[in-house]
Amino acid sequence: MSIQWFPGHMNAARKKAAESMENTDLVIEVLDARLPQASCNPMVEQLRLHRQRPCLKILNKSDLADPVITQGWIAYYSSQEGVHALAVSCKKPADVAKLPAVFQSLAPHRGVPTKPLRMMIMGIPNVGKSTLMNALLKKRVAAVGDEPAVTKTQQRLYLGKNMILVDTPGMLWPKIALPSDGLMLAASHAVGSNALIEDEVATFLAELLLVRYPQLIAARYSAKLDAVDGFGLLEHIAQRRGYRLKGGDWDIEKAAHTLLQDYRGGAMGRISLETPESRALLMAQHAVEQALKMEKAAAIAAEKAEAAANGKRGR
Repeated sequence: MSIQWFPGHMNAARKKAAESMENTDLVIEVLDARLPQASCNPMVEQLRLHRQRPCLKILNKSDLADPVITQGWIAYYSSQEGVHALAVSCKKPADVAKLPAVFQSLAPHRGVPTKPLRMMIMGIPNVGKSTLMNALLKKRVAAVGDEPAVTKTQQRLYLGKNMILVDTPGMLWPKIALPSDGLMLAASHAVGSNALIEDEVATFLAELLLVRYPQLIAARYSAKLDAVDGFGLLEHIAQRRGYRLKGGDWDIEKAAHTLLQDYRGGAMGRISLETPESRALLMAQHAVEQALKMEKAAAIAAEKAEAAANGKRGR
């Protein structure tokens, strides 16, 4: 299953962000700590590098992520030039309170009345940008919702006298290259429900969790994990919870929804869907697949060219 979701307002938001980047001193990219790189929008990187702007990557929802893996991601991002990374939970006032000082440290030449520090907050839908904005300003300035893409327009706000925040709408990118990225984003509720099939997303999530967090799955659903695959786990959840359709069959759709909700809300425990190491392996595999596709395409093109040349000689 390949998941793609790029509604029209996201393209408009990208164009507006490109215009605003010229007058930005610091880019704040909010990521989902459970899937940092899958939730990292390549368009944000392109825009900030074009203008050579420093970036603070905030790994939000860190209270839901595996803490050991999160520290690995912090080290990974902080090793990159022009990038600083920090794990927070925007629902914890103490985490948010330390952010203004971090902002200032990353752009020390700004932040005075004559030169206010101008920041742009960016990220994918439903990653917690609006919650962060509200927590920073200690009042409701951005709409917060359970569905992705609640914010659809830019807004300019003031954090004290010397800091300006530009909040941008949640943006995905036109083509998600890795199918597993689309599925992780869907599982984490960053994709609109009209762009996915819950059963397939939940089956993917179940298979991933069975490999990485079998103890948490067993504890949550009283499941015996011997020879159980992703779909089998959904069947078990349906049986355990008594989810049945009118005809008597197990209600897999309801079980899928339960698994997704439990993951999103942290009911199973602290879970990360990817690590820097798993990401490196995935990208290496993708590079090999792309190289094979290019070789195949070149071979087909060569065959067509040879056939055309033979046809001309035959005439």
